[in-house]
Amino acid sequence: MASHPHRHHHPRILRATALPERSRASRATMAGFAGALLEALDDDQRRAMQWPFDDAERFNWHYVPRERAGVPIEAMSAPAKTAVHDLLRHALSEVGYRKASDIMALEEPLGLIENHQGHYRHPENYSVTIFGTPGRLPWGWRIEGHHLSLNFTAVTEELFGVTPTFFGANPARVPEGYPMAGHRALGRETDLSYTLIRGLDEAARGQAIIANSSLGNIVTEPGREDALREPCGLPLGAMEEGQRNLALALVECFTHSLRQDLAAAELDRIRQAGTEEIHFAWGGPLEDGHANYWRLHGPISLIEYDNTQNNANHIHSVWHDLTRNFGRDLLREHYAAGGHSHR
Repeated sequence: MASHPHRHHHPRILRATALPERSRASRATMAGFAGALLEALDDDQRRAMQWPFDDAERFNWHYVPRERAGVPIEAMSAPAKTAVHDLLRHALSEVGYRKASDIMALEEPLGLIENHQGHYRHPENYSVTIFGTPGRLPWGWRIEGHHLSLNFTAVTEELFGVTPTFFGANPARVPEGYPMAGHRALGRETDLSYTLIRGLDEAARGQAIIANSSLGNIVTEPGREDALREPCGLPLGAMEEGQRNLALALVECFTHSLRQDLAAAELDRIRQAGTEEIHFAWGGPLEDGHANYWRLHGPISLIEYDNTQNNANHIHSVWHDLTRNFGRDLLREHYAAGGHSHR
């Protein structure tokens, strides 16, 4: 049996329950695709991938290269690899799937740049972990590796927690002479943010700029998700319509990475909470090629972006739902409304 790193203080509880029967209709659900992935694994891999829903490992997210729970894609059979990508395509939009795929593919040029070959920099060194049993609510799953962490928590058949969501890119622009030369996996986020900050008048820009240099990284890293309490910078309510639309387009870079119904639900919640209360904050120069940082911080959402490392060619970005990370408030609301505990 595979060993499990990052055990915390929760004992491993192997649940010897059979996978639920899946009709043709259920195969089109996220639970159906996750169940198909489990079925494509051998017994040892299935045990390594499937964890109890209430294990602390579910909250153990990170974007750095490290040993991870679950099963790396590179260790899977061809049918299991196909099942992983089917699950990703189902959970994400076409844009989101391409973004996630591009981030994984960047490991090849990065490995050449750093002279790190093999497993350490491998486009399939991304692990999938399933928490609970797909279709037996609640349950969840995660795909994670260098510069990618996607976390889904199913509370009902239609209701999902979808954060934290981390997208990174190193190199942000691939240098000439390497595979994917010139490619920018997070180019839209970068370009929109520059257009927004440069388009503000002097007074508005002065309110938006919170630092003359980059903050050096995102603030709400793993373990510090609650580090930013109060929004600062320029509220969207103080922007002209065109600028406000640019700021909302930046938000949509993250929400629209999800499949259409999940994206629409998340964006609707953000709008109902009050987009005029979202604050845009910037740190760093306004010229290309310099380290910079920005955030969009609202009543229920926080998006951070930093491009500092490797001479400002290395992006970190994260989206937190301030009330629903890992489905926490969703689960509380569900149980309070009469949902049964999973214990």
